[in-house]
Amino acid sequence: MRRLLLVLIAAALVTASCGNGSGAPTVYSGRSEALVGPLIDRFRAETGIDVEVRYADSVDLAATLREEGDSSPADVFFAQDPASLGAIALAGLFATLPAEILAAVPPNYSDREGRWVGISGRSRTVVYNTTSVDPADLPADVAGFGDPAWGGRLAVAPTNGSFLAFVAAMILLDGEQAAAGWLRAIADNAPGLYPRNSVIVTAVDGGEIDAGLVNHYYLLRLIAEQGDSAAANHFMSGGPGALVMPAGAGIMANTDRGDDAIAFIEFLLSPESQAYFAGETFEYPLIDGIEAHPALPALDELHPPDLDLSRLAESLDLATDLVAEAGLL
Repeated sequence: MRRLLLVLIAAALVTASCGNGSGAPTVYSGRSEALVGPLIDRFRAETGIDVEVRYADSVDLAATLREEGDSSPADVFFAQDPASLGAIALAGLFATLPAEILAAVPPNYSDREGRWVGISGRSRTVVYNTTSVDPADLPADVAGFGDPAWGGRLAVAPTNGSFLAFVAAMILLDGEQAAAGWLRAIADNAPGLYPRNSVIVTAVDGGEIDAGLVNHYYLLRLIAEQGDSAAANHFMSGGPGALVMPAGAGIMANTDRGDDAIAFIEFLLSPESQAYFAGETFEYPLIDGIEAHPALPALDELHPPDLDLSRLAESLDLATDLVAEAGLL
């Protein structure tokens, strides 16, 4: 009898680990609850689907998904960066999304094989202090920041995921040697080293440093909090400095809640949700008909590099190594 009980318990554990059955769909969210919690609450209210959400860092969730494999309880991975999404795509853990979902977003902001779709866009930019920097003196591309004229004037966040993804893009576009050379030039210029993009923007706004490499929306959040700023965003054209990194979502291949998972992603791409991203998180909406924040250039005015964004995952470890070898970590 005891042996039978143990067998039944083991079977129940296996069943529980292989999807959600008739239970609520589970979303692994690398987007913080503070940012997307209100949106997910609205999804529950409007659809009656009582989605369960596990919040954590996107990189950590990607590692968890790879470890869990086909036994993961996740139905959807909603990540803040294409490198994390690419890691799951390259591991073969995503299903192919329906064509109508993929068609809603410009193809350069989604996986080229249709395994994840972009939800909102985040452009790399240079934030600069308008008192100490003439915008005409800003380099045309990031290579210019290796010039000695920028010694001690540029801030970077070398441990930040978006900076490492930017370096990974440089490796894919320009090659390992060029990326390593740029990092050495930046290190030789004794840059300001900061832990996060938001801290860089605050430092630039306060005149602590002249400029910094960040994502565009941090300045808009600062302005929303304090009303104005002595800083401005400078958008580059082409190359890794113009990278647009979408937050995105994919459906896990092992899900047995596919209809609910599709409904969740369709909700994120609805006009109302896209307007939320534009107005509340200051990111770029990725569907037609929804305008970005008025302080931003239109998405189609940006000129990001032609890059398979899922491949950022392939170069992320090398990017980290090169940043360390340059002495920035």
